[in-house]
Amino acid sequence: MAARTAKNSGKGSPRGFYSRVLEEAEKLELDEAHRLEGVDDEIALLRLELKKSLHDHPEEIDLHLRAATTIARLVKIKYQISKEQKNSLKDAIARVLSEVALPLGINVGTRS
Repeated sequence: MAARTAKNSGKGSPRGFYSRVLEEAEKLELDEAHRLEGVDDEIALLRLELKKSLHDHPEEIDLHLRAATTIARLVKIKYQISKEQKNSLKDAIARVLSEVALPLGINVGTRS
């Protein structure tokens, strides 16, 4: 294995620790991920995955609700919102799911 660069050899550097098991392309991706700040990309990706899941697997209501809850948590982290705002956000997400799911014939939030 090639010697690690000074950039990746510092204590506490996850890139240095993980570099021993990563391919070169993965090391570049890890460096890119390390430079990201915030959770915007994760929120966007989860929203896309939720949309696909609603379309492809409308019967997986529990999965959709867990995904929506995860999105709500990430948004809370992003904005460090209060408990009251969190409840409002959950209500808003439930409304959005209902508005998206109902046209697909999914009964979101109801148990049979």
